[in-house]
Amino acid sequence: MGLSSSMWAGVTGLLAHGQRMGLISNNLANVNTVAYKGSNMYFEDLISQDIGTSAGVAQIGTGVTIGAVYADLSQGGFETTTDALDMAIGGNGYYIVKEKTSTGENGQALSSGNLTSYYTRAGNFRFDNDGYLVDTNGYVVQGWEVDNAKIRSNEASGITTTQVPIKGSIKDIKLDQFQIPAQATQNMTVTTQLDSAETDHATSDTDPFFAMATLWDGQNVLDDEDALADTAFAYQTTMKVYDQNGTSHNITIYYDKVTVSNSGGKSYWEYIVTCDPLEDGRTLPDSNGGLAVSTTDTAGLLMMGTLTFDASGNLENTSAYTLKADATASGGSVNLNQWTPAEINASGYPEFTANFRSVSGGSATDSANAVNIALNMGIRNTTGFTGGAATAAGVGTSQTNLTGFDSATTKFNTNITTSNSTSSTTLFNSQDGYTAGMLTGVSVDQDGVLTGTFSNGQTMELYAIALADFSNSYGLSRAGSNLFTETIDSGQPTTGRANTGRLGTISGNTLETSNVDLASEMVDMILTQRGFQANSKTITTVDTMLAEVIQLKR
Repeated sequence: MGLSSSMWAGVTGLLAHGQRMGLISNNLANVNTVAYKGSNMYFEDLISQDIGTSAGVAQIGTGVTIGAVYADLSQGGFETTTDALDMAIGGNGYYIVKEKTSTGENGQALSSGNLTSYYTRAGNFRFDNDGYLVDTNGYVVQGWEVDNAKIRSNEASGITTTQVPIKGSIKDIKLDQFQIPAQATQNMTVTTQLDSAETDHATSDTDPFFAMATLWDGQNVLDDEDALADTAFAYQTTMKVYDQNGTSHNITIYYDKVTVSNSGGKSYWEYIVTCDPLEDGRTLPDSNGGLAVSTTDTAGLLMMGTLTFDASGNLENTSAYTLKADATASGGSVNLNQWTPAEINASGYPEFTANFRSVSGGSATDSANAVNIALNMGIRNTTGFTGGAATAAGVGTSQTNLTGFDSATTKFNTNITTSNSTSSTTLFNSQDGYTAGMLTGVSVDQDGVLTGTFSNGQTMELYAIALADFSNSYGLSRAGSNLFTETIDSGQPTTGRANTGRLGTISGNTLETSNVDLASEMVDMILTQRGFQANSKTITTVDTMLAEVIQLKR
Protein backbone atom coordinates (compact mmCIF):
# COMPACT_ATOMS: atom_id res chain seq x y z
CA MET A 1 0.00 0.00 0.00
CA GLY A 2 1.61 3.28 -1.12
CA LEU A 3 1.58 6.65 0.56
CA SER A 4 -1.13 7.96 -1.74
CA SER A 5 -3.36 5.00 -0.78
CA SER A 6 -2.75 5.82 2.86
CA MET A 7 -3.88 9.38 2.24
CA TRP A 8 -7.05 8.25 0.50
CA ALA A 9 -7.81 5.89 3.40
CA GLY A 10 -7.68 8.94 5.66
CA VAL A 11 -9.97 10.79 3.26
CA THR A 12 -12.59 8.02 3.54
CA GLY A 13 -12.35 8.36 7.31
CA LEU A 14 -12.98 12.11 7.07
CA LEU A 15 -15.94 11.59 4.76
CA ALA A 16 -17.52 8.87 6.92
CA HIS A 17 -17.05 10.77 10.18
CA GLY A 18 -18.36 13.94 8.55
CA GLN A 19 -21.54 12.12 7.56
CA ARG A 20 -21.82 10.68 11.05
CA MET A 21 -21.54 14.16 12.52
CA GLY A 22 -24.39 15.24 10.24
CA LEU A 23 -26.54 12.38 11.57
CA ILE A 24 -25.71 13.27 15.17
CA SER A 25 -26.51 16.91 14.48
CA ASN A 26 -29.89 15.92 13.05
CA ASN A 27 -30.66 13.75 16.08
CA LEU A 28 -29.76 16.59 18.44
CA ALA A 29 -31.80 19.07 16.38
CA ASN A 30 -34.86 16.83 16.86
CA VAL A 31 -34.37 16.12 20.53
CA ASN A 32 -37.66 17.93 21.24
CA THR A 33 -39.57 16.87 18.10
CA VAL A 34 -42.83 15.04 18.87
CA ALA A 35 -42.41 11.25 18.48
CA TYR A 36 -39.17 11.69 16.52
CA LYS A 37 -37.24 8.48 15.96
CA GLY A 38 -33.48 8.91 16.01
CA SER A 39 -31.01 7.26 13.63
CA ASN A 40 -27.84 5.26 14.12
CA MET A 41 -24.98 5.03 11.62
CA TYR A 42 -22.84 1.95 11.25
CA PHE A 43 -19.42 1.89 9.52
CA GLU A 44 -17.82 -0.92 7.58
CA ASP A 45 -14.38 -1.32 6.05
CA LEU A 46 -13.65 -1.02 2.34
CA ILE A 47 -12.18 -3.81 0.25
CA SER A 48 -8.69 -4.85 1.32
CA GLN A 49 -5.62 -4.83 -0.94
CA ASP A 50 -3.40 -7.91 -1.28
CA ILE A 51 0.34 -7.46 -0.66
CA GLY A 52 3.21 -9.87 -0.70
CA THR A 53 5.04 -10.71 2.49
CA SER A 54 7.76 -13.17 3.43
CA ALA A 55 5.03 -15.29 4.98
CA GLY A 56 2.89 -15.14 1.88
CA VAL A 57 -0.01 -12.98 0.73
CA ALA A 58 -1.44 -10.53 3.28
CA GLN A 59 -4.12 -7.84 3.17
CA ILE A 60 -4.19 -4.17 4.05
CA GLY A 61 -7.42 -2.21 4.28
CA THR A 62 -8.13 0.80 2.07
CA GLY A 63 -10.46 2.79 4.32
CA VAL A 64 -13.95 3.00 5.69
CA THR A 65 -17.44 3.62 4.33
CA ILE A 66 -20.96 3.91 5.72
CA GLY A 67 -22.42 0.43 6.02
CA ALA A 68 -25.95 1.27 7.10
CA VAL A 69 -28.16 3.90 8.71
CA TYR A 70 -30.94 2.40 10.80
CA ALA A 71 -33.78 4.21 12.49
CA ASP A 72 -34.06 3.79 16.24
CA LEU A 73 -37.68 2.69 16.56
CA SER A 74 -37.66 2.26 20.32
CA GLN A 75 -40.50 3.69 22.38
CA GLY A 76 -40.22 7.37 23.24
CA GLY A 77 -41.21 8.80 26.58
CA PHE A 78 -44.70 10.08 27.42
CA GLU A 79 -45.47 13.73 28.05
CA THR A 80 -48.79 14.67 29.65
CA THR A 81 -50.66 17.53 27.96
CA THR A 82 -53.88 19.47 28.54
CA ASP A 83 -55.49 18.61 25.19
CA ALA A 84 -57.50 15.40 24.86
CA LEU A 85 -56.67 15.19 21.14
CA ASP A 86 -52.98 14.69 21.91
CA MET A 87 -52.47 10.95 21.57
CA ALA A 88 -49.51 8.66 22.14
CA ILE A 89 -49.11 5.07 21.00
CA GLY A 90 -47.75 2.72 23.63
CA GLY A 91 -46.27 -0.20 21.68
CA ASN A 92 -46.33 -1.05 17.99
CA GLY A 93 -48.19 0.85 15.33
CA TYR A 94 -48.46 4.08 13.37
CA TYR A 95 -51.33 6.47 12.79
CA ILE A 96 -52.54 6.60 9.18
CA VAL A 97 -53.01 10.06 7.65
CA LYS A 98 -54.03 11.17 4.16
CA GLU A 99 -54.77 14.34 2.27
CA LYS A 100 -58.46 15.15 2.70
CA THR A 101 -60.92 14.35 -0.06
CA SER A 102 -62.96 17.32 -1.25
CA THR A 103 -66.65 16.86 -2.06
CA GLY A 104 -69.28 18.91 -3.84
CA GLU A 105 -72.73 19.99 -2.65
CA ASN A 106 -74.19 16.70 -3.89
CA GLY A 107 -71.72 14.73 -1.77
CA GLN A 108 -69.78 13.48 -4.78
CA ALA A 109 -65.99 13.48 -4.55
CA LEU A 110 -64.46 16.34 -6.54
CA SER A 111 -60.85 15.49 -5.84
CA SER A 112 -59.44 12.44 -4.17
CA GLY A 113 -56.36 14.44 -3.21
CA ASN A 114 -53.06 12.71 -2.72
CA LEU A 115 -53.92 9.01 -2.47
CA THR A 116 -50.62 8.28 -0.71
CA SER A 117 -51.02 7.06 2.83
CA TYR A 118 -48.56 8.46 5.33
CA TYR A 119 -47.71 6.93 8.66
CA THR A 120 -46.72 8.78 11.81
CA ARG A 121 -46.19 8.36 15.52
CA ALA A 122 -46.81 12.05 16.18
CA GLY A 123 -50.29 12.29 17.68
CA ASN A 124 -50.69 16.05 18.09
CA PHE A 125 -54.03 16.15 16.27
CA ARG A 126 -56.73 18.83 16.11
CA PHE A 127 -60.11 19.32 14.42
CA ASP A 128 -60.00 21.83 11.57
CA ASN A 129 -62.81 24.20 10.61
CA ASP A 130 -64.34 21.54 8.36
CA GLY A 131 -64.57 19.02 11.20
CA TYR A 132 -61.67 16.82 10.05
CA LEU A 133 -59.25 15.41 12.60
CA VAL A 134 -55.90 16.47 11.13
CA ASP A 135 -52.20 16.45 11.97
CA THR A 136 -49.93 19.50 11.81
CA ASN A 137 -49.63 19.06 8.04
CA GLY A 138 -53.38 19.17 7.50
CA TYR A 139 -53.53 15.47 6.65
CA VAL A 140 -56.65 13.66 7.89
CA VAL A 141 -56.40 10.90 10.47
CA GLN A 142 -57.99 7.63 9.32
CA GLY A 143 -60.35 5.37 11.25
CA TRP A 144 -63.62 3.47 11.30
CA GLU A 145 -67.03 4.93 12.07
CA VAL A 146 -68.62 3.46 15.19
CA ASP A 147 -71.85 1.52 14.70
CA ASN A 148 -74.05 3.21 17.30
CA ALA A 149 -77.14 1.38 16.11
CA LYS A 150 -75.43 -1.89 17.02
CA ILE A 151 -74.50 -0.49 20.43
CA ARG A 152 -78.12 0.46 21.12
CA SER A 153 -79.30 -2.95 19.97
CA ASN A 154 -76.81 -4.73 22.23
CA GLU A 155 -77.79 -2.60 25.21
CA ALA A 156 -81.47 -3.30 24.60
CA SER A 157 -80.75 -7.04 24.42
CA GLY A 158 -78.62 -7.02 27.56
CA ILE A 159 -75.57 -8.05 25.54
CA THR A 160 -72.24 -6.95 27.02
CA THR A 161 -70.05 -5.44 24.32
CA THR A 162 -66.36 -6.27 24.78
CA GLN A 163 -65.28 -4.13 21.84
CA VAL A 164 -67.02 -1.09 20.38
CA PRO A 165 -68.60 -2.21 17.06
CA ILE A 166 -67.55 -0.45 13.87
CA LYS A 167 -69.00 -0.31 10.37
CA GLY A 168 -67.70 0.19 6.84
CA SER A 169 -64.09 0.60 5.80
CA ILE A 170 -61.33 2.95 6.94
CA LYS A 171 -62.23 6.55 6.14
CA ASP A 172 -61.45 10.16 7.02
CA ILE A 173 -62.31 10.96 10.63
CA LYS A 174 -64.72 13.86 10.35
CA LEU A 175 -67.41 15.28 12.62
CA ASP A 176 -70.30 16.12 10.30
CA GLN A 177 -72.20 17.87 13.04
CA PHE A 178 -71.27 19.19 16.44
CA GLN A 179 -74.61 18.55 18.07
CA ILE A 180 -76.67 15.50 18.89
CA PRO A 181 -80.44 15.62 18.19
CA ALA A 182 -83.02 14.60 20.77
CA GLN A 183 -83.55 10.86 21.03
CA ALA A 184 -86.87 9.42 22.16
CA THR A 185 -86.61 6.67 24.74
CA GLN A 186 -86.96 3.32 23.02
CA ASN A 187 -85.62 1.04 25.74
CA MET A 188 -85.82 1.23 29.50
CA THR A 189 -84.39 -1.22 31.98
CA VAL A 190 -85.80 -1.55 35.49
CA THR A 191 -84.68 -4.42 37.71
CA THR A 192 -85.93 -4.57 41.27
CA GLN A 193 -85.70 -6.70 44.37
CA LEU A 194 -89.24 -7.30 45.66
CA ASP A 195 -89.65 -8.28 49.30
CA SER A 196 -91.09 -11.81 49.41
CA ALA A 197 -92.52 -11.08 52.86
CA GLU A 198 -94.86 -8.43 51.46
CA THR A 199 -98.63 -8.93 51.55
CA ASP A 200 -101.35 -8.28 49.01
CA HIS A 201 -102.30 -4.58 49.22
CA ALA A 202 -104.64 -4.24 46.21
CA THR A 203 -107.24 -6.97 46.18
CA SER A 204 -109.97 -8.06 43.78
CA ASP A 205 -112.27 -11.03 44.04
CA THR A 206 -112.64 -11.32 40.26
CA ASP A 207 -109.32 -10.01 38.90
CA PRO A 208 -106.60 -10.48 41.56
CA PHE A 209 -103.78 -10.32 39.00
CA PHE A 210 -104.86 -6.86 37.88
CA ALA A 211 -106.22 -5.40 41.11
CA MET A 212 -104.02 -2.29 40.92
CA ALA A 213 -105.16 -1.63 37.35
CA THR A 214 -108.82 -1.83 38.35
CA LEU A 215 -108.17 0.64 41.19
CA TRP A 216 -106.35 3.11 38.96
CA ASP A 217 -108.27 6.32 38.25
CA GLY A 218 -106.39 8.82 36.10
CA GLN A 219 -109.07 11.45 36.59
CA ASN A 220 -108.14 11.81 40.27
CA VAL A 221 -105.26 14.10 39.31
CA LEU A 222 -107.80 16.74 38.30
CA ASP A 223 -108.71 16.93 41.98
CA ASP A 224 -105.06 16.91 43.08
CA GLU A 225 -105.39 13.31 44.24
CA ASP A 226 -103.24 10.29 43.41
CA ALA A 227 -104.38 8.07 40.57
CA LEU A 228 -103.53 5.09 42.81
CA ALA A 229 -103.82 5.25 46.58
CA ASP A 230 -100.66 4.79 48.65
CA THR A 231 -102.24 1.77 50.32
CA ALA A 232 -102.85 -0.04 47.02
CA PHE A 233 -99.28 -1.14 46.24
CA ALA A 234 -96.22 -2.62 47.92
CA TYR A 235 -93.48 -0.81 46.04
CA GLN A 236 -93.00 1.79 43.31
CA THR A 237 -90.06 3.07 41.29
CA THR A 238 -89.90 6.10 38.99
CA MET A 239 -87.53 7.02 36.19
CA LYS A 240 -87.32 9.76 33.59
CA VAL A 241 -87.85 9.09 29.87
CA TYR A 242 -87.85 11.39 26.84
CA ASP A 243 -90.19 11.92 23.92
CA GLN A 244 -89.05 12.54 20.34
CA ASN A 245 -88.75 16.27 20.99
CA GLY A 246 -86.45 15.77 23.97
CA THR A 247 -89.06 16.64 26.62
CA SER A 248 -88.74 14.56 29.79
CA HIS A 249 -91.57 12.58 31.39
CA ASN A 250 -91.76 10.41 34.49
CA ILE A 251 -92.63 6.74 34.15
CA THR A 252 -93.69 5.06 37.42
CA ILE A 253 -93.96 1.30 37.86
CA TYR A 254 -96.10 0.02 40.76
CA TYR A 255 -95.69 -3.49 42.19
CA ASP A 256 -97.94 -5.52 44.47
CA LYS A 257 -97.93 -9.12 45.59
CA VAL A 258 -100.84 -11.33 44.51
CA THR A 259 -102.41 -13.89 46.83
CA VAL A 260 -102.69 -17.13 44.86
CA SER A 261 -104.03 -20.45 46.10
CA ASN A 262 -102.39 -23.66 44.93
CA SER A 263 -99.35 -21.75 43.70
CA GLY A 264 -97.09 -24.81 43.87
CA GLY A 265 -94.39 -22.89 45.74
CA LYS A 266 -94.33 -20.05 43.25
CA SER A 267 -95.12 -16.42 44.04
CA TYR A 268 -96.88 -13.89 41.83
CA TRP A 269 -96.63 -10.11 41.66
CA GLU A 270 -98.68 -7.74 39.55
CA TYR A 271 -97.26 -4.52 38.12
CA ILE A 272 -98.56 -1.51 36.21
CA VAL A 273 -96.54 0.95 34.11
CA THR A 274 -97.89 4.50 34.32
CA CYS A 275 -97.23 8.12 33.41
CA ASP A 276 -98.75 11.43 34.47
CA PRO A 277 -102.39 11.13 33.28
CA LEU A 278 -102.25 14.73 32.03
CA GLU A 279 -99.36 13.79 29.68
CA ASP A 280 -101.12 10.78 28.16
CA GLY A 281 -101.50 11.69 24.47
CA ARG A 282 -103.26 8.53 23.27
CA THR A 283 -106.51 8.53 21.32
CA LEU A 284 -108.41 5.22 21.00
CA PRO A 285 -109.45 3.74 18.74
CA ASP A 286 -106.36 5.09 16.98
CA SER A 287 -108.31 6.57 14.08
CA ASN A 288 -110.51 9.53 13.33
CA GLY A 289 -113.24 9.89 15.90
CA GLY A 290 -111.37 8.17 18.74
CA LEU A 291 -111.65 9.28 22.35
CA ALA A 292 -108.73 10.97 24.14
CA VAL A 293 -107.54 8.53 26.80
CA SER A 294 -106.61 11.48 29.03
CA THR A 295 -110.34 12.11 29.56
CA THR A 296 -110.94 8.60 30.93
CA ASP A 297 -110.06 6.71 34.10
CA THR A 298 -107.44 4.82 32.03
CA ALA A 299 -105.44 8.04 31.58
CA GLY A 300 -101.77 7.36 32.37
CA LEU A 301 -102.14 3.56 32.58
CA LEU A 302 -99.79 2.29 29.88
CA MET A 303 -99.19 -1.40 30.59
CA MET A 304 -100.18 -4.04 33.14
CA GLY A 305 -98.75 -7.47 33.77
CA THR A 306 -97.48 -10.09 36.18
CA LEU A 307 -94.16 -11.50 37.38
CA THR A 308 -93.79 -15.17 38.33
CA PHE A 309 -91.04 -16.23 40.76
CA ASP A 310 -89.95 -19.71 41.76
CA ALA A 311 -89.54 -20.82 45.39
CA SER A 312 -86.00 -19.38 45.44
CA GLY A 313 -87.19 -15.95 44.37
CA ASN A 314 -85.87 -16.21 40.81
CA LEU A 315 -87.93 -14.68 38.03
CA GLU A 316 -89.11 -17.44 35.74
CA ASN A 317 -91.86 -15.82 33.63
CA THR A 318 -93.80 -12.64 32.99
CA SER A 319 -96.90 -11.38 31.26
CA ALA A 320 -97.75 -7.94 29.83
CA TYR A 321 -100.95 -6.41 28.45
CA THR A 322 -101.54 -3.14 26.57
CA LEU A 323 -104.27 -1.36 24.62
CA LYS A 324 -104.06 -1.97 20.87
CA ALA A 325 -105.02 0.42 18.07
CA ASP A 326 -108.55 -0.99 17.81
CA ALA A 327 -109.22 -0.73 21.57
CA THR A 328 -112.08 1.45 22.73
CA ALA A 329 -111.43 4.13 25.33
CA SER A 330 -114.47 4.42 27.55
CA GLY A 331 -115.29 7.05 30.12
CA GLY A 332 -115.80 4.53 32.91
CA SER A 333 -113.35 2.47 34.96
CA VAL A 334 -110.52 0.48 33.38
CA ASN A 335 -112.03 -2.14 31.07
CA LEU A 336 -109.86 -5.29 31.16
CA ASN A 337 -111.61 -6.62 28.08
CA GLN A 338 -109.68 -4.08 25.99
CA TRP A 339 -106.25 -5.16 27.25
CA THR A 340 -104.49 -7.82 25.16
CA PRO A 341 -100.97 -9.40 25.28
CA ALA A 342 -98.33 -6.77 24.58
CA GLU A 343 -96.27 -6.47 21.42
CA ILE A 344 -92.62 -7.65 21.68
CA ASN A 345 -89.69 -5.74 20.20
CA ALA A 346 -86.87 -7.32 18.21
CA SER A 347 -84.91 -8.00 21.40
CA GLY A 348 -87.81 -9.82 23.06
CA TYR A 349 -89.09 -7.20 25.53
CA PRO A 350 -92.74 -6.08 25.89
CA GLU A 351 -93.55 -2.62 24.54
CA PHE A 352 -95.88 0.20 25.53
CA THR A 353 -96.48 3.76 24.36
CA ALA A 354 -97.85 6.95 25.89
CA ASN A 355 -97.82 8.99 22.66
CA PHE A 356 -96.60 11.99 24.64
CA ARG A 357 -96.61 14.22 21.52
CA SER A 358 -100.19 13.19 20.55
CA VAL A 359 -99.02 12.00 17.13
CA SER A 360 -101.77 10.90 14.78
CA GLY A 361 -101.59 7.15 14.30
CA GLY A 362 -99.25 6.71 17.25
CA SER A 363 -101.53 5.83 20.18
CA ALA A 364 -100.87 2.08 20.34
CA THR A 365 -97.81 -0.11 19.96
CA ASP A 366 -99.24 -1.61 16.76
CA SER A 367 -99.94 1.84 15.26
CA ALA A 368 -97.95 2.99 12.24
CA ASN A 369 -96.46 6.09 13.87
CA ALA A 370 -96.02 4.79 17.40
CA VAL A 371 -92.92 5.65 19.42
CA ASN A 372 -92.72 2.54 21.58
CA ILE A 373 -90.76 1.94 24.75
CA ALA A 374 -89.57 -1.57 25.51
CA LEU A 375 -89.45 -2.58 29.19
CA ASN A 376 -86.55 -4.80 30.27
CA MET A 377 -87.01 -6.47 33.65
CA GLY A 378 -84.31 -9.04 32.95
CA ILE A 379 -86.36 -11.57 30.98
CA ARG A 380 -86.94 -11.70 27.22
CA ASN A 381 -88.24 -13.89 24.44
CA THR A 382 -88.25 -12.92 20.77
CA THR A 383 -91.12 -15.31 19.96
CA GLY A 384 -93.51 -13.22 22.09
CA PHE A 385 -96.25 -14.22 24.50
CA THR A 386 -98.03 -17.53 24.07
CA GLY A 387 -101.03 -19.24 25.66
CA GLY A 388 -103.43 -17.88 28.22
CA ALA A 389 -106.61 -15.88 27.79
CA ALA A 390 -107.02 -13.48 24.89
CA THR A 391 -107.59 -10.51 27.20
CA ALA A 392 -106.71 -9.52 30.75
CA ALA A 393 -110.37 -9.94 31.67
CA GLY A 394 -110.21 -13.59 30.69
CA VAL A 395 -107.49 -14.39 33.23
CA GLY A 396 -109.88 -14.22 36.17
CA THR A 397 -108.60 -15.89 39.34
CA SER A 398 -106.51 -18.65 37.75
CA GLN A 399 -102.80 -18.18 37.04
CA THR A 400 -103.06 -20.79 34.30
CA ASN A 401 -104.95 -18.24 32.21
CA LEU A 402 -102.00 -15.81 32.20
CA THR A 403 -100.12 -15.37 28.95
CA GLY A 404 -96.36 -15.86 29.19
CA PHE A 405 -93.08 -16.75 27.53
CA ASP A 406 -92.25 -20.22 26.26
CA SER A 407 -89.70 -21.55 28.77
CA ALA A 408 -87.79 -23.34 26.01
CA THR A 409 -86.85 -20.07 24.26
CA THR A 410 -86.81 -17.61 27.18
CA LYS A 411 -83.56 -15.76 27.93
CA PHE A 412 -82.52 -14.35 31.29
CA ASN A 413 -80.19 -11.38 31.68
CA THR A 414 -77.48 -10.93 34.28
CA ASN A 415 -79.41 -8.00 35.77
CA ILE A 416 -82.82 -9.43 36.59
CA THR A 417 -85.74 -8.76 38.91
CA THR A 418 -85.81 -10.96 42.03
CA SER A 419 -88.09 -11.61 45.01
CA ASN A 420 -86.15 -12.52 48.14
CA SER A 421 -86.68 -12.02 51.84
CA THR A 422 -85.18 -8.54 51.99
CA SER A 423 -86.52 -5.03 51.59
CA SER A 424 -87.86 -3.98 48.20
CA THR A 425 -85.47 -1.77 46.26
CA THR A 426 -84.54 -0.80 42.73
CA LEU A 427 -81.38 -2.64 41.73
CA PHE A 428 -80.74 -0.94 38.42
CA ASN A 429 -82.48 1.38 35.98
CA SER A 430 -81.50 3.02 32.72
CA GLN A 431 -83.03 4.35 29.53
CA ASP A 432 -81.64 5.42 26.17
CA GLY A 433 -83.45 8.71 25.50
CA TYR A 434 -82.09 12.22 25.85
CA THR A 435 -82.68 15.83 24.92
CA ALA A 436 -80.68 17.64 22.23
CA GLY A 437 -77.12 18.60 23.14
CA MET A 438 -74.04 20.37 21.83
CA LEU A 439 -70.59 18.82 21.64
CA THR A 440 -68.54 20.01 24.60
CA GLY A 441 -65.52 17.76 24.45
CA VAL A 442 -63.81 14.77 22.85
CA SER A 443 -61.73 12.08 24.47
CA VAL A 444 -59.94 8.90 23.38
CA ASP A 445 -59.54 5.64 25.28
CA GLN A 446 -56.79 3.03 25.15
CA ASP A 447 -58.62 1.19 22.36
CA GLY A 448 -58.42 4.30 20.19
CA VAL A 449 -62.17 4.99 20.38
CA LEU A 450 -62.93 8.68 19.94
CA THR A 451 -65.86 9.63 22.21
CA GLY A 452 -67.83 12.87 22.16
CA THR A 453 -69.29 14.42 25.31
CA PHE A 454 -72.40 16.55 24.85
CA SER A 455 -74.09 19.27 26.89
CA ASN A 456 -77.05 16.98 27.63
CA GLY A 457 -74.77 14.67 29.59
CA GLN A 458 -74.65 12.04 26.86
CA THR A 459 -71.51 10.44 25.50
CA MET A 460 -71.33 8.92 22.04
CA GLU A 461 -68.60 6.81 20.51
CA LEU A 462 -67.75 8.43 17.18
CA TYR A 463 -64.75 6.75 15.55
CA ALA A 464 -62.18 4.05 16.20
CA ILE A 465 -58.70 5.22 15.17
CA ALA A 466 -56.90 2.92 12.73
CA LEU A 467 -53.29 1.87 13.32
CA ALA A 468 -50.88 0.30 10.85
CA ASP A 469 -47.96 -2.04 11.42
CA PHE A 470 -45.27 -3.36 9.09
CA SER A 471 -43.33 -6.59 8.87
CA ASN A 472 -40.15 -4.50 8.55
CA SER A 473 -40.63 -1.05 10.04
CA TYR A 474 -36.93 -0.34 9.49
CA GLY A 475 -37.68 -0.29 5.77
CA LEU A 476 -40.00 2.73 6.01
CA SER A 477 -38.91 5.86 4.19
CA ARG A 478 -38.81 9.19 6.02
CA ALA A 479 -40.91 11.80 4.21
CA GLY A 480 -40.26 14.70 6.57
CA SER A 481 -42.82 16.42 8.80
CA ASN A 482 -42.80 13.40 11.15
CA LEU A 483 -44.16 11.23 8.33
CA PHE A 484 -43.12 7.85 6.92
CA THR A 485 -44.08 6.14 3.67
CA GLU A 486 -44.11 2.46 2.87
CA THR A 487 -41.48 0.93 0.59
CA ILE A 488 -40.79 -2.46 -0.93
CA ASP A 489 -38.45 -3.16 1.99
CA SER A 490 -41.07 -2.28 4.62
CA GLY A 491 -43.79 -4.35 3.00
CA GLN A 492 -47.46 -3.42 2.90
CA PRO A 493 -49.14 -2.23 6.09
CA THR A 494 -51.36 -4.40 8.25
CA THR A 495 -54.16 -2.26 9.65
CA GLY A 496 -56.10 -2.88 12.82
CA ARG A 497 -57.53 -1.36 15.96
CA ALA A 498 -55.48 -0.21 18.91
CA ASN A 499 -54.99 -2.72 21.73
CA THR A 500 -55.56 -5.71 19.43
CA GLY A 501 -53.00 -8.21 18.20
CA ARG A 502 -49.51 -6.73 17.97
CA LEU A 503 -50.79 -3.15 17.97
CA GLY A 504 -50.26 -0.97 21.02
CA THR A 505 -52.64 1.10 23.09
CA ILE A 506 -53.45 4.80 22.70
CA SER A 507 -53.23 7.31 25.53
CA GLY A 508 -55.17 10.58 25.37
CA ASN A 509 -53.84 13.85 26.79
CA THR A 510 -50.39 12.45 26.05
CA LEU A 511 -47.68 12.91 23.45
CA GLU A 512 -44.78 10.60 22.68
CA THR A 513 -41.50 12.47 23.00
CA SER A 514 -38.37 12.10 20.88
CA ASN A 515 -36.41 8.95 21.67
CA VAL A 516 -33.08 10.74 21.13
CA ASP A 517 -30.84 10.21 24.17
CA LEU A 518 -29.00 13.48 24.67
CA ALA A 519 -26.20 11.93 26.73
CA SER A 520 -25.51 9.19 24.19
CA GLU A 521 -25.49 11.67 21.33
CA MET A 522 -22.92 13.85 23.15
CA VAL A 523 -20.66 10.85 23.70
CA ASP A 524 -21.04 9.88 20.03
CA MET A 525 -20.18 13.43 19.07
CA ILE A 526 -16.93 13.30 21.07
CA LEU A 527 -15.98 9.96 19.52
CA THR A 528 -16.84 11.22 16.05
CA GLN A 529 -14.83 14.38 16.57
CA ARG A 530 -11.81 12.37 17.73
CA GLY A 531 -12.19 9.98 14.82
CA PHE A 532 -12.29 12.90 12.41
CA GLN A 533 -9.18 14.40 14.05
CA ALA A 534 -7.32 11.11 13.86
CA ASN A 535 -8.08 10.71 10.16
CA SER A 536 -7.07 14.29 9.45
CA LYS A 537 -3.83 13.51 11.26
CA THR A 538 -3.29 10.59 8.92
CA ILE A 539 -3.53 12.93 5.95
CA THR A 540 -1.14 15.51 7.40
CA THR A 541 1.33 12.79 8.37
CA VAL A 542 1.27 11.27 4.89
CA ASP A 543 1.70 14.78 3.51
CA THR A 544 4.82 15.20 5.63
CA MET A 545 6.15 11.85 4.44
CA LEU A 546 5.55 12.80 0.81
CA ALA A 547 7.36 16.08 1.44
CA GLU A 548 10.35 14.11 2.72
CA VAL A 549 10.28 12.01 -0.45
CA ILE A 550 10.28 15.13 -2.61
CA GLN A 551 13.19 16.53 -0.60
CA LEU A 552 15.34 13.49 -1.53
CA LYS A 553 16.25 15.25 -4.77
CA ARG A 554 17.90 18.61 -4.15
